[in-house]
Amino acid sequence: MNILVTGGAGFIGSHLVEKLLQEGHTVVCLDNFNDYYHPDIKQQNIQKALASPDYAVAKVDILHESDVAAVFNQRHFDAIVHLAARAGVRPSIEQPLLYERVNVQGTMNLLEQCRIHRIKKFVFASSSSVYGANEKVPFAESDPVDQPISPYAATKKAGELICYTYHHLYDISVNCLRFFTVYGPRQRPDMAIHKFTRLIYNRTPISVFGSGKSRRDYTYISDIIQGLTAAIHHCDGYNIYNLGESKTVELMALVGLIQHALGIEALIEFRSDQPGDVPITYADVEKARRELKYDPQINIEDGIGYFVEWFLQHEGQRGPTIPGHD
Repeated sequence: MNILVTGGAGFIGSHLVEKLLQEGHTVVCLDNFNDYYHPDIKQQNIQKALASPDYAVAKVDILHESDVAAVFNQRHFDAIVHLAARAGVRPSIEQPLLYERVNVQGTMNLLEQCRIHRIKKFVFASSSSVYGANEKVPFAESDPVDQPISPYAATKKAGELICYTYHHLYDISVNCLRFFTVYGPRQRPDMAIHKFTRLIYNRTPISVFGSGKSRRDYTYISDIIQGLTAAIHHCDGYNIYNLGESKTVELMALVGLIQHALGIEALIEFRSDQPGDVPITYADVEKARRELKYDPQINIEDGIGYFVEWFLQHEGQRGPTIPGHD
């Protein structure tokens, strides 16, 4: 297949691209290489893929309609995997209009090209944040998601809705994937596991918001990629799938695992709860198991070990990489 991966130079996208190339597909990575974190990180992410003759990069912003259209006019795609987005709950509270433009309008720009070019497979990266402060656990795809508590969550729910509209009107098959806290090598430097690892390694205090008892369903990158590739190959109709580990880990236990892997004790500063944060995320993955043969394999203890090993090889020896700075 010829596959377009938006956000293909990012954390999840670069891993997916490598997997698709291994499977023998032709892949175009569409990414704007913005400065949400240092663009050099994305350049490093794609170095392996650049060696493949079946790989191409389009440096394009999904908000620029004419540039997006040019990519679709230049070659035919069998499937679109839309990972590009403004990510993060807390930054979305500070910049809600930007999040709406990128995550809603940008998604519509891509769906419009699918309509124009009659592309029938669209995989959309949603988020566990759409569940809001859901008290029923684990979270199931059939649960109500009408009360998002951050602009980011609201834009992801809006993306799912507009995907359904294009499915209904134009017979585009769509799989919406609700990711649960993905981690592993190349994880964004602003995400908790990466940030905590960097700060603990540098003997810098980490901020723990609330009591430290919040729980997250952490999902290792290789498990997410297995679910993603299955979602590309089994895209028929309109479906929503949770992709998580289906286990929860308390925040302070996570800090303990990172401390153990690094062999360094964390300096902790407790702070008040942050707006938009939820007390727990917990995925019911039975639908994905049944229909996508999704089968997460990496537990948090092993996954943190793998991540810290990568961190020490790629970042530990050269100091921290701070988002937005050289």
